[in-house]
Amino acid sequence: MLVRDPVWGDIAMPDWATSLLDSPEMQRLRRVRQLGLAYLVYPGAQHSRFEHSLGAAHTAGLMLSAIGRSQDDWADGVVAAALLHDIAHAPFGHTFEDERPLLPRHDTPQRMLRALSGQVGEELDALACGAQARSLLTGDLAAPTWARDIVAGSIDADLLDYLRRDAYFTGVRQTYDERVLQSLALLDGRLGVQLERHGRVRLDARSEVLQLFRMRYILTERVYLHHAKIAAGAMLAKAVELAALAGLEAQTIYALSDDALLSLLADGSWGPDAAALGERIAHRRLYKRALVAGRREIGEQRLSALHKQLAPAAMRREAEGEIARSAGLLPRDVVISCPPAPEFREMRVPTRLPEGIFPLDAPPGGDAETTLLWDRYRDLWQVSVFVRHDGIEAAGNAAREYFER
Repeated sequence: MLVRDPVWGDIAMPDWATSLLDSPEMQRLRRVRQLGLAYLVYPGAQHSRFEHSLGAAHTAGLMLSAIGRSQDDWADGVVAAALLHDIAHAPFGHTFEDERPLLPRHDTPQRMLRALSGQVGEELDALACGAQARSLLTGDLAAPTWARDIVAGSIDADLLDYLRRDAYFTGVRQTYDERVLQSLALLDGRLGVQLERHGRVRLDARSEVLQLFRMRYILTERVYLHHAKIAAGAMLAKAVELAALAGLEAQTIYALSDDALLSLLADGSWGPDAAALGERIAHRRLYKRALVAGRREIGEQRLSALHKQLAPAAMRREAEGEIARSAGLLPRDVVISCPPAPEFREMRVPTRLPEGIFPLDAPPGGDAETTLLWDRYRDLWQVSVFVRHDGIEAAGNAAREYFER
């Protein structure tokens, strides 16, 4: 089966994948945007997790060829697992899993097992590679480490597709050279990067690998953490949080599409506050920043303390309510975004150097370029308070007093 893709051109999917692609669970992913609410900032960011899943299956095949495992007994299982790696994604999943945690991550074994309990699971079990794909998706340590690394590792099929796809659909003029695939290798059974040749570091290969991470940083800075996207995500998460207090169950959310969830919130069934927030998002009447405090301003220790304090939903709502009262606003008019510290696990990919095998970001003697990139990435960490446009000054003063206690 040949699929025309705007990012990769023609993608050749194996015939056995048809039954998986046609399942209701996979078809739902056509209606779940890859970048969630980023389309409110980048109008072209309408690409779906279905397209991304096809791309991840394709890049998994490229990686298998690069490391000489395309004919391995686990090869089809790896491709199937890459195709299904987002099957458990809820609408706007990262908003509820990372930015304002309300749901367990989509890639936990429990979420995966639930997602594979329907028709897509039946279709998978009917395939010769089905048991292997299940093993890879549910974290079974019996699967080969290199196979698990391709599906969910440092440099994995997911990363290689979403970097190109997200840049393409947001208009960010960045890419990476596919020659980076030639650097992939098996290092003590793990997927890693071969940066040594004839006793010297391959500087060209190192540059290609680092370009992946520079691209990851740029997309994070400009797209994933764009302030308007974060505001919209925080508003949506608060709306779902309030709806959950009114009886909305997580199981209901898992089965929805993006637009179905927004409609569900806006129709008033789950309370006026959730409806007001849902309607604002639907019409792009987003809250504005009243206060932003980043790592550079208040330090990493204070940010960690704020996150620990505000991570529990009840504590966050209490803080939002107190700031709102001080500013003369309604509790729904104030939303706090205080995500956990950003991670950059991709830079820990194993690399073979003349001295041996080390994480890319921790070679003997250190590495100034990876250290700088890590530092810049950590600088993106911040706590933000978003409010209605007519309450910015009052809420900013109230939030400042609250956080300075």
